[in-house]
Amino acid sequence: MRHLLLASALFASLAAQAQSPAVKVDDAWVRATVAPQKATGAFMQLTAAKPVKVVAVSSPVAAVAEIHEMKMDGGVMKMRAVDALPLPAGQAVALKPGSYHVMLMGLKAPIKAGEAVPLTLTVEAEDGKRTVVEIKADARSAAAGH
Repeated sequence: MRHLLLASALFASLAAQAQSPAVKVDDAWVRATVAPQKATGAFMQLTAAKPVKVVAVSSPVAAVAEIHEMKMDGGVMKMRAVDALPLPAGQAVALKPGSYHVMLMGLKAPIKAGEAVPLTLTVEAEDGKRTVVEIKADARSAAAGH
């Protein structure tokens, strides 16, 4: 009986590890908006245990959510959507203003400071297996120092 309990506990532990998030999310926040603003950015730090890539993002607060990159092109800062955001194993990738970030467009209502904004990341492993990461990002005013 003791071996059965031990084996059961080991199986439960392994199952929990297999279902654990593929990506650790830190300091997730969204820039609060004012009416009639219809777009804003979401920012966070992502760390993956194994090499993966973020292939999609969505949120019920916006008609469209995309991963964007800002970079200099011919002396002009340009923003463009990217198909995927690679997350190397064990290396934190910062989504921050002026760099990679999530664009929320076609906002259904203004986002007020203090709200929790739901975001869903779809992450793809090297073997093609996809995992969903649910996030609650804090809405912060632009004056909050970010």
